[in-house]
Amino acid sequence: MGLFSGESRERMRRRYLDAWRKFCAHELLSPLEAQLAAVIAEHPQYVSWLESGDEVLGAEFTAEGGRQNPFLHMGLHLAIREQVATDRPPGIAAVHAGLARRHGGAHDAEHIMIEPLAQTLWEAQRSGNAPDEAGYLERLRSL
Repeated sequence: MGLFSGESRERMRRRYLDAWRKFCAHELLSPLEAQLAAVIAEHPQYVSWLESGDEVLGAEFTAEGGRQNPFLHMGLHLAIREQVATDRPPGIAAVHAGLARRHGGAHDAEHIMIEPLAQTLWEAQRSGNAPDEAGYLERLRSL
């Protein structure tokens, strides 16, 4: 069972807000909080919104609304970082390193990798199957 399995959307979002608050207050962070604070710090466009209060916990993001979901975006960064750290699927660390060299660093490489990851997860959810790691890695290699 995953780290966030069974957690409500509000509770998962609260983790971001709490991590950022603790980071700004120079409080001790757990390893997960440190990861969350780091990804928030790399997205200054979200900071004032995250600091605006608890109403962000219930915010809705739809394709029709045209607003990117910052929690999803940052969560995909975290997923890619975990994949790279564990090299799962095998070969993703090398793909990430190559993209980072060509595109200005690790964070920029992650931005490039987000769409293929999102597409792979969407397809898995839609089909009810596990994500296709081979297909995902092929998408990444074609970038």
